[in-house]
Amino acid sequence: MNQPFSPPIADVQSAPDSRQIAIDKVGIKAIRHPVRVADKSGGVQHTVALFSMYVHLPHNFKGTHMSRFVEILNSREREISVESFESILREVVERLEAESGHIEMNFPYFITKAAPVSGVQSVLDYDVTFMGEICRGNYQFTMRVVVPVTSLCPCSKEISDYGAHNQRSHVTVTARTSGFVWIEDLVRMVEDQASSELYGLLKRTDEKYVTERAYDNPKFVEDMVRDVAAVLNKDERIDAYLVEAENFESIHNHSAYALIERDRNKPGGNCGS
Repeated sequence: MNQPFSPPIADVQSAPDSRQIAIDKVGIKAIRHPVRVADKSGGVQHTVALFSMYVHLPHNFKGTHMSRFVEILNSREREISVESFESILREVVERLEAESGHIEMNFPYFITKAAPVSGVQSVLDYDVTFMGEICRGNYQFTMRVVVPVTSLCPCSKEISDYGAHNQRSHVTVTARTSGFVWIEDLVRMVEDQASSELYGLLKRTDEKYVTERAYDNPKFVEDMVRDVAAVLNKDERIDAYLVEAENFESIHNHSAYALIERDRNKPGGNCGS
């Protein structure tokens, strides 16, 4: 039996556009997808990531094929790593016939930590973002990690007869890398420069230790960004970075904030350097 004739379905996205205006980024944003992320211990973590995927659209095309982004994401193995990120992005650029592309993958990452005295183990979560970009065939990878730490005010310690105010702080490192860097590596770089690192679980002996460690290691928000930047400056795998520190002040209703940005390819620094 003959099938009824079906006229071809119009491909509207591929139609020409007469406005002569290119679009820098077009694609899909905030799609959740299950992933397995390789960790430094040799295992994998099962998590859910929030993906945003974009390409450059030339001025003469009306639109891009949004469904292809989702197809690529679903056709991939769920294990995602720094190494596999480039291949995903290159497939996006090839399938969408684009000169440039950009992918962001945001996910919670968990590190098992042992308390400093009792040794009791617990996990602590970190907010991590992988960012990949291809422009005319050249690939760049950037990783962002938000690290919660404790900071204790040097001024409060100096002027007070006893005690000093302290608070939880977020130190965010956004690093463009040319060599392989584990998430754990960036986290350790930051935690070593804080008044004290955080733990998911502490016994009384541990609480005494971290309280006294913070008191013996006071840091202004300026100290933290400078100390983290000094460590990043020594790491040849890191081509450029932005380090931010925000102290959620315990005696004010505002945060204290500091930022340092550097690029090895731009030795002159920023206008404030």
